[in-house]
Amino acid sequence: MYREQIIKKFNPTLDNILYILHDLQDNNPEHYLAKQDIRICADYLKVPYSYVQSVASFYTMFSLKPRGRNIIRLCDSPPCHLMGSQSLLDYLKKALKVNVGGTTEDKAFTLELTSCLGACGVAPVMMINEEMFGNLTPAAVDAILDKRRKEL
Repeated sequence: MYREQIIKKFNPTLDNILYILHDLQDNNPEHYLAKQDIRICADYLKVPYSYVQSVASFYTMFSLKPRGRNIIRLCDSPPCHLMGSQSLLDYLKKALKVNVGGTTEDKAFTLELTSCLGACGVAPVMMINEEMFGNLTPAAVDAILDKRRKEL
């Protein structure tokens, strides 16, 4: 039922497709766009399912598979890379026991890479959901993950 409430907040024009998809994904407890989300968006905008599917699969901000409650986005831009993001990626993969794109067994975290978070001055950086963290070290990552686990 929530899907109908979400789409009706927007005018049924194609220029609202990204807003609709974001809202549908944000309101899905598993933080992804289910086939039903794509279908209702396509029907509402009166475009083919394949059109909405292609938009959803083009943008990296959308996921077509279930994700964890906390989405970790590690920046892999050149400044972050030079400041050690690759080492942090290796550390996160080991600490979470997942590869990039994977979700922990307890569904607490999903690990993703992003090309830039716009915080080069405090590289390396990552976001967890909407919160930014900079000047990261393995110890800082441990503290952040521990705090998030306690909040679950």
